[in-house]
Amino acid sequence: MSDERDPEPSDPIELIPLPGSERPPADGVAPATADLERNGEIEATVVLRRRGDADTSLPGGPIDPAEFAEKFGADPADVELVTSTLSSLGLRIVATNLPSRRIRVAGSAATMTRVFGAHLEAVTSRALDGSTVQHRHRTGGLMLPAALDGVVTAVLGLDDRPQARAEFRVAEARAVSVSYTPIELGEIYRFPKDTDGRGQTIAIIELGGGYRQTELDEYFSGLGITGPRVTAVGVDGGSNAPGRDASGADGEVLLDIEVAGALSPGAEIVVYFAPNTDAGFLDAVSEATHAAATPTTISISWGQNEDAWTAQARTAMDDAFLDAAALGVTVAAAAGDNGSSDGAGDGRNHADFPASSPHVLGCGGTSLRATSGTVESETVWNNGSGGGATGGGVSSVFALPVWQGNVTVPAPTRATGGRGVPDVAAVADPTTGYEVLVDGERKVYGGTSAVAPLWAALVARLAQSTGSRLGLLQPALYAGATKKTSGGGFRDVTSGDNGDFAAAPGWDACTGLGVPDGTRLLALLQKASR
Repeated sequence: MSDERDPEPSDPIELIPLPGSERPPADGVAPATADLERNGEIEATVVLRRRGDADTSLPGGPIDPAEFAEKFGADPADVELVTSTLSSLGLRIVATNLPSRRIRVAGSAATMTRVFGAHLEAVTSRALDGSTVQHRHRTGGLMLPAALDGVVTAVLGLDDRPQARAEFRVAEARAVSVSYTPIELGEIYRFPKDTDGRGQTIAIIELGGGYRQTELDEYFSGLGITGPRVTAVGVDGGSNAPGRDASGADGEVLLDIEVAGALSPGAEIVVYFAPNTDAGFLDAVSEATHAAATPTTISISWGQNEDAWTAQARTAMDDAFLDAAALGVTVAAAAGDNGSSDGAGDGRNHADFPASSPHVLGCGGTSLRATSGTVESETVWNNGSGGGATGGGVSSVFALPVWQGNVTVPAPTRATGGRGVPDVAAVADPTTGYEVLVDGERKVYGGTSAVAPLWAALVARLAQSTGSRLGLLQPALYAGATKKTSGGGFRDVTSGDNGDFAAAPGWDACTGLGVPDGTRLLALLQKASR
């Protein structure tokens, strides 16, 4: 934290509205016992427009990072304009990143308020898990210095309320009917033989919690394997901070690493820890995507219904996922654990974001019963009120992608929407869940949180076999699908519902195209690449 006071020029600033920045009040908001420190430093992420139109220029294969930065990163002239303008108004430039079009700025609450037109206050509110949290708070829209009109597309992190929830569930021991190690699930879902993810990198995004290497070693040793090398990277002050609560954020972190690591033990795993804010989430994804060693895949097990995001944050995140696709990175994200409503209390159906991004592989959940590797039944995960159910539905903000045109996606609730979620699935029911080790406790976990790292591990093994990163998988996955069939590479799930949507032959808004048949999926991808 800086001890120096930011200059606060007396001349008024000409400000204009920043579209899409409007925020409603947090749930259960109340004044905090302590006010914001007037001279305390606040950091925020400023997002700039991209230099080109990557949607129409997206190459057929992975683009070189240097070429991407040149064509689709921030224009150096824009960076100079933004940095000089904000510096002259009293903000400090912490870092710039041209490929991901981000500038990290810092300043006092008073200066941030003056430059971005935001009234910031210290409050407590109700977090997504029901706990009470203290944070900075704002409502309404932000403003920008007029010189930055059209250049800056988002300002994130001024309000640092928790943005997302971990999509996992811990099973009560008495409720577990059957459970599986990740290795057993790799056999059930027929992951390609003679592959282990060697030569690939799996990035995992975490917004809290941590892991201990000794515990990972114990877990993988118990499975009879040598686990992957796992590295932690801190973003925006986040860090690997393990606690002693198996039902808290550590549960998410260990579940993700243990599932991905057991299924792709030859891969490198890099875990990005960031604060649970809109800025932290974006910065973690961007740092992973634009890392010096481009990852093969990114696994995300955190999310929230689309309406709980500001439009600017959703757009900035989707642009980051578009970056990933252009660089050949496959992003897998959990579709949510609260059924078709996604836990919203407004009586409407909601898709979970970021799974609803058309540049993300949305991962839904099933209930699986198998014996000795033979599947007896697999249905949509829905344990009723309070027990969790797979997310899924129709986006209200993202249009129907071209590659979903051959399947039956229900009509959107709003004219701008149409993208169907999820794309794929795997077991997520905690009563038929994953055997993991968390903070010294052996438990069975579920939730679509586990599906994202499972698919990330599968993508790593597919990439190992094909010899190339796979990027946006959906065009290939949906190529053989029809209104009644899921095409090659999947075992269709046709029974069950997640509330207002029901499973059916072919794609549905519960389990997407179905659960993987990894061997057939590899054959499909090899055929498509010829």
